[in-house]
Amino acid sequence: MPHDIRLITTLAAGFGLALVLGLLVARLRLPPLVGYLLAGIALSPATPGLTADLTLAQQLAEIGVMLMMFGVGLHFSLQDLWSVRHIAVPGAIAQIAVATLLGAGLTTLWGWSPGAGLVFGLALSVASTVVLLKALEQQGILQSVNGRIAVGWLVVEDLVTVLALVLLPALAGPLGGKAAAGSTSLPVALALTVGKVAAFVALMLLLGRRLFPWLLWQVARAGSRELFTLAIIAAALGVAYGATALFGVSFALGAFFAGMVMRESPLSHRAAEDSLPLKDAFAVLFFVSVGMLFDPAILVEQPLRVLAVTLVIMIGKSLAAFVIVLLFRYPVGTALTVSASLAQIGEFSFILAGLGLALGLLPREGQNLLLAGAILSISLNPLLFRLLEPAQAWLRRHSELLRRLERSNDPLATLPIDVDAELLTGHVTLVGYGRVGRRIGEALRRHGINFVVAEQNREVVEELRREGVHAVAGEGADPAVLIQAHIARAAIFVIATPDAFKARQMIEIARMLNPGVRILVRTHSEAEAELLEKEAVAGVFLGEHELAHTMTRRVLATLRKDAEEEEAASP
Repeated sequence: MPHDIRLITTLAAGFGLALVLGLLVARLRLPPLVGYLLAGIALSPATPGLTADLTLAQQLAEIGVMLMMFGVGLHFSLQDLWSVRHIAVPGAIAQIAVATLLGAGLTTLWGWSPGAGLVFGLALSVASTVVLLKALEQQGILQSVNGRIAVGWLVVEDLVTVLALVLLPALAGPLGGKAAAGSTSLPVALALTVGKVAAFVALMLLLGRRLFPWLLWQVARAGSRELFTLAIIAAALGVAYGATALFGVSFALGAFFAGMVMRESPLSHRAAEDSLPLKDAFAVLFFVSVGMLFDPAILVEQPLRVLAVTLVIMIGKSLAAFVIVLLFRYPVGTALTVSASLAQIGEFSFILAGLGLALGLLPREGQNLLLAGAILSISLNPLLFRLLEPAQAWLRRHSELLRRLERSNDPLATLPIDVDAELLTGHVTLVGYGRVGRRIGEALRRHGINFVVAEQNREVVEELRREGVHAVAGEGADPAVLIQAHIARAAIFVIATPDAFKARQMIEIARMLNPGVRILVRTHSEAEAELLEKEAVAGVFLGEHELAHTMTRRVLATLRKDAEEEEAASP
């Protein structure tokens, strides 16, 4: 009986070649993912040499998408998702509409049918889960306001993609394609899809939030690390598969909700650490599988069309997102981060293209153009993130229009005129009202200490003002925001955001406006702490250090108490 080793061959060739080419491009100071893409191209049927199994590679890549979204869910609470709904929902829908129109406009120039234009435009509008999350993690901004907005935007795009995948078969006939066998009418398909998604979300929030944390705790009590890791992987893949098989929800969205409900467990941090190696390994296979789909001949046969597609993805779609975020009165930094995050396409685009081909809507050339655009946009996406800070600085220096658009007539950008100036002298200025900032603010309120919050998330600012807390919307690194937060008369300046680079900018601005202010900063690493301590900051707080100090104080207090009880009990 012949021994089938396609899976082993695919894994060995994929990982081995990705390692070699990843190291080579890293030496050239390019992102390693470019090497992973080149490894996929080398293993594809379109190039000579060893050809790996494309079907297996795509399934392995899907596991990477699931584990990546599961990991994000472990760090992303429902409250985080809900807090960005006012920008993520309308923003994502508007951006999808603009990108779809741009893509359809291109296909009209090429003489394609309206159905092909719709599928092609939708495929251009959807960003890659893996690329976006890796970019946010590498920049260290996944947990920031900008990161939460980008992830919320991605979730909305995923939901829109689910709807599109269900509705396209019903629309194929009227759009000039071939109707899928057994396809239902448009209203019925829409109602069924919305109902299934709602049922899945309700099941996860009502039952999953109780079941999965309890299950994780029971497994942890067994004392086996292998069982604990197995429970994490089984939950991520099991829920993702069940979401798709039973509710028609994408693997990625199912895994994301699995992570969100698992986050309710006190063991969620251990779960995130244990799943990290597998997540990273399978994410590499995602890029390899994208490269395997690509036929380099399209670059020679249709170079202008490839260029046009890439420009729509990286400039047209990003510019639309940039303008949309600014129109919602978020800072330039947020607009740039979101637009850079969405300047690529990936797995959902390929799924849409595959369905378009099966329904006779999209020509084969359309799939090849989408793959070329994906390869180029994924390769260039890290460069956009490197340009974020210089671009933001340049825009602030040279664009009066942007400054006006950001803050003109914005009621949340300034404190109400009826605020008592005496209450804002010797107060605390607090930048960031996330998990850390919120706890600091609540403690200050309990002790009756006056403070002003500067926060990027406008929904949080609105909520604080309804509760009677002084708050302004904007980025703490913007001098105008700190001026509105009355930093000039503050006694203490607390920076509760995790961005060390922005923290140093805030310190410079605060010292310029108020040389005597005492500054307390939160940080995440030893290197950042050393940099900040050189700025003569009053206090730099590193999570691990503070946890160790707190536990040490508790140990010493317990020992003293035991000693006192022993002494009191002795004759």
